[in-house]
Amino acid sequence: MAEQRDDGKPGSEIEPAGSGTPAAGNPPQPPVDPAELEQFRQFQQFQDYLRFTQAQQGNQPAPPPDAGLVQAPPSQPTPQQGGAQPPMIPPGYQLVPTEGRRAPRWLAWLGKKVIAWVLAIVILGVAGTWLYNHFFPNDSGKTSAQLAQEGGGTYHTNHILSTSPYEAVRSVYDAVAQNLVPQACGRMREDVQQKFAQDLGYADCQVAVHELNRQVKSKNDYAESMPSYVSEPIPGDSFMISSCQFGIRGGPALGAFTVQKVEKGQWLITGHTNEPTPCPLPTPTSR
Repeated sequence: MAEQRDDGKPGSEIEPAGSGTPAAGNPPQPPVDPAELEQFRQFQQFQDYLRFTQAQQGNQPAPPPDAGLVQAPPSQPTPQQGGAQPPMIPPGYQLVPTEGRRAPRWLAWLGKKVIAWVLAIVILGVAGTWLYNHFFPNDSGKTSAQLAQEGGGTYHTNHILSTSPYEAVRSVYDAVAQNLVPQACGRMREDVQQKFAQDLGYADCQVAVHELNRQVKSKNDYAESMPSYVSEPIPGDSFMISSCQFGIRGGPALGAFTVQKVEKGQWLITGHTNEPTPCPLPTPTSR
């Protein structure tokens, strides 16, 4: 029988478990620092949070921590991946949003050019509309005085009337044929516009032009019935031009007009009288 040694000296066959003496060949382990253990636990929680957010966005979850690392037991239970609440963000960490990709420079430049062209087209459209309404105003609802201001009423300072007495009357026929109220009434002095309308049986000059236009059968013949000039010398600075003298065709005769020479060599219609309807046969005259 083997001799037992109980003197407590080294050389025993089995060392008691939990002995403070390290085993042969194993280096002594350093004590664990509680602060480092807490930092490691927080790092694990942060990795769990990242895997949770990636799973919610449909991305591939981050790989688990390195298997070679020694994981310390958590001081509190870790929330499950499928739970309603995400893992807590450890202190000292924050989520930084990913910076969106900027558009290429050429795309930004092209966008600015397109916006500039659209604004330019809008501005040109507004300006064009204003200019059209300014030079071709709508005469709806305007009085004879307003029409005179737009036409013959401004002849004192502007060259807007005809420089030929016969062209002044012919312009009235042409404007009636085209149903242009300012151009027809504007050839007459303000008070003559109303007399012209009343002589022909209408309330005002605007109504007269609209109603006379309805009676025009041939715009070209009607506008050319009155000559722009005649070979006879002009009898003076004020005289009468008879419509019946020239034989109006394509529409109604408008009576006799008194024309007068005014500023800047222009001729303004300053009077109107009726003539027989229908006109008698025209007398021969040179044109």
